[in-house]
Amino acid sequence: MIIYPAIDIKEGKCVRLIQGKFDDVTVYSDNPVEMALKWEREGAAYLHIVDLDGARTGELQNFDIIRDIAARLGIPVQMGGGIRTIESIEYIINEGIQRVILGTSAVNNPELVKNALRNFENNIAIAIDAKDGMVAVEGWEKTSNYSAIDFAKKMEDMGAKTIIYTDISRDGMLAGPNLKAMEEMAGAVGIDVIASGGVGSLQDIINLKSTGVAGVIVGKALYTGNIDLAQAISSV
Repeated sequence: MIIYPAIDIKEGKCVRLIQGKFDDVTVYSDNPVEMALKWEREGAAYLHIVDLDGARTGELQNFDIIRDIAARLGIPVQMGGGIRTIESIEYIINEGIQRVILGTSAVNNPELVKNALRNFENNIAIAIDAKDGMVAVEGWEKTSNYSAIDFAKKMEDMGAKTIIYTDISRDGMLAGPNLKAMEEMAGAVGIDVIASGGVGSLQDIINLKSTGVAGVIVGKALYTGNIDLAQAISSV
């Protein structure tokens, strides 16, 4: 199981939100590049980055920073937030990002997903962010009509190879992941599921491994010191 340290960027700074709320922000670093290098030094094999401003506006806002991170690291980077066109996807991949995450656009624009998977199959991940089991969109501020599992199956049928599944109610709370939801999702599809939301301790990561997920994104718990990244990597 791969542990993905998370770097969420808002107004050029490395931050964390509580339950995706843009008015509940904690700044952990003014320099996301240095933070990325720190996680690489501690053994990260892959980095997860979200352009929070992009997620809200639908346009890339912090890409210069993300491109700099990808250029300076020796490990792959996946990124999401504000990616709404095939041109943006192609541009991002050509600039050195290994995997592009489609969230809101996957719900609102299935043709984009089909096109992206046809052209960049292994470089695409689908973010499924769930609120009470339903898919949320537009920076988690709206809820769609899709259940998370039904939407995951639809994405798998379209050719997706990786899903990032977030339980919004747990995100940033350090109260433990929704193990039941993660196990149901991992069992419902035959593709990689990366769990996100609620990881607050090393035991949470160990528990997630038993659900069958292929990876876990860890954010706030790394920044607060609740989890030591090197120790967590050696434990899975």
